[in-house]
Amino acid sequence: MGMFKMRKPRGFNHQYIYVDERKEKLKKMEESAKRELGMLPEKEFRPEDIRGSFVQGTTHLKRRKESGSKPLTYGALLVAIAALLFVMHYLITGSWSF
Repeated sequence: MGMFKMRKPRGFNHQYIYVDERKEKLKKMEESAKRELGMLPEKEFRPEDIRGSFVQGTTHLKRRKESGSKPLTYGALLVAIAALLFVMHYLITGSWSF
């Protein structure tokens, strides 16, 4: 019976408790009106503001940045791959020479 008629799970609906949406909307409208009248300076787009926000959003990148460790470079990866290919060649053929 229940094998062919699977019920879909209930959707996630998060309601904010401590947020007044009307108040925030009114604040944005006031700010935009003041900017249009020249009472506030124009908002500037700066790429520096965006650049740091991605690192702050992820914990593993934040930890790596704090520790100062860097990922492997392409040179180190190529040397490691070459060494593994050399060992694989030895295991297949049984000799160290090419």
